Amino acid sequence: MTIYLDHAATTPMRPAVVDAFAAALPVVGNPSSIHSQGQSAKRMLEEARETVAASLGADSVEVTFTSGGTEAINLAIKGLFWARNSGVVARRRVLVARAEHHATIDAVEWMREHDGAVLDWIPVDSFGRVDIDYVREALADDVALITMLWANNEVGTLQPVSEISALAAVHSVPVHVDAVSAFGYVPLDFHAAGVAALSVSAHKIGGPVGVGALVIARSATVTPLIHGGNQQRARSGTLDAPGAVAFAAAASEATQTLADSAQRLVGLRDSLISGVRAAVPEAVLRGDAEDRLPGNVHFTFPGCEGDSLLFLLDVAGFSVSTGSACQAGVPEASHVLLAMGLDEPTARGALRISLGETTTADEIAQFVEALPRAVTQATAAGYSSRDTILGHYPGA
Repeated sequence: MTIYLDHAATTPMRPAVVDAFAAALPVVGNPSSIHSQGQSAKRMLEEARETVAASLGADSVEVTFTSGGTEAINLAIKGLFWARNSGVVARRRVLVARAEHHATIDAVEWMREHDGAVLDWIPVDSFGRVDIDYVREALADDVALITMLWANNEVGTLQPVSEISALAAVHSVPVHVDAVSAFGYVPLDFHAAGVAALSVSAHKIGGPVGVGALVIARSATVTPLIHGGNQQRARSGTLDAPGAVAFAAAASEATQTLADSAQRLVGLRDSLISGVRAAVPEAVLRGDAEDRLPGNVHFTFPGCEGDSLLFLLDVAGFSVSTGSACQAGVPEASHVLLAMGLDEPTARGALRISLGETTTADEIAQFVEALPRAVTQATAAGYSSRDTILGHYPGA
C-alpha cells in the first residue's frame, strides 16, 4: 500500500466533506433563478459562502467563488492591475518575488507581455522569505500592486504578510496574498492582515478539486476576468452550489480543528526532520527551520537528483514531490530554490515531503527507514530517465 506524503499537492477528501457534497449534488435549481427551487439552491450557496468567509476572517460579501486557486490568483493579479490602470494615471509596476507559485509567475509574465506591466522582482533570503527592506524602498505611486505568498508552497517558509501590508497601505497600494498553501494549516484573518485580496483553494484542505475562492476587500476594486451574467461581484458564470457546500464543509472542519491539527503536524514534521538528518546526514533542510508550515519538510540531497529520488521512493511505496517543474521530460531546478541562492545542481536534488490529516507516526518511521536506500540508488544512477533509474533499483 502506498503511503501518501504529498498533501501540499492535494489532500484526500474528508469524510464529512464527501457526505456534504453527496447530499448537495441532487439539489436542483440554478442559484440565479427566482423560482423556489432556484432560491433553495441560492440559500444553500450563500450559507456556504458565509461559512467560507468566517473561516477566513472575512465577510460573506467579500468572497467570490472560483474554479480553484489558479483562477483566484489570476483574477486577483490581473483584476487589480486592470482596475488600477483604468483611469488617466498609469501604474504599471508590479512587485513580486521570483519564489512565488507558477500561477503567479506565469500571470505576471503574461501581463508584462500583453499589458505592459513592469515587473519589479523582490529578492528573497536563503529561507525563501521576501525582503521587507526592498519592498519599503520600492514602494511608490507607480506601483499597481504587490502580490506575495502567505507561505512558500515549496519550502514552507511563512511570509511577513502584515508587515508588507502595512508598508503598502502608506502608499495606498493593494496587496494580493496567495494563501492556497497556508489555508487550513496556519490561522488566517483577512481583515487583520489588511490586504486587498486573498486566494484559497478547497482541495488543499480536504475539499473537492475545482472549487476555490478569492476574498476581495470591500474597499478594493477588481476588474473581472470572466463576463456574462454578473452572478458574483468579480466573476460571471453559473455557480457550483454543491462545490461551494463541500468547500464550506472542508473549511469549517479545517479551521475548527486547526490548533490541534497544527500541533500534531509540527510533532510529526520535527520527527521527520530529525529522522532524515540521522538517516542521511548530508541532507540539507531548506526553508526556515521554525517559522514554516506545520506539515512541510523540504530537503536537498547532494549528489543526486530529486526526480530520481521521487521515482525510487514511488516504487518503494511513498508518494512525495520534488516541488519543481518538469518540461518535456527534462528535469529543471526549482525556481524557488534558485531564487534562494542555490546553484542548479544543488537545487535539482530537492525533495518535498508534506504531511496532512491522514499522516501517522508509523508512516514517518517507514519513510525514514526507506530513504537511505533510495538516496544511495539515486546517487549511483545519476540519470533523469525514469526507465533508467528504475533499472538501477533492485526489484523494480
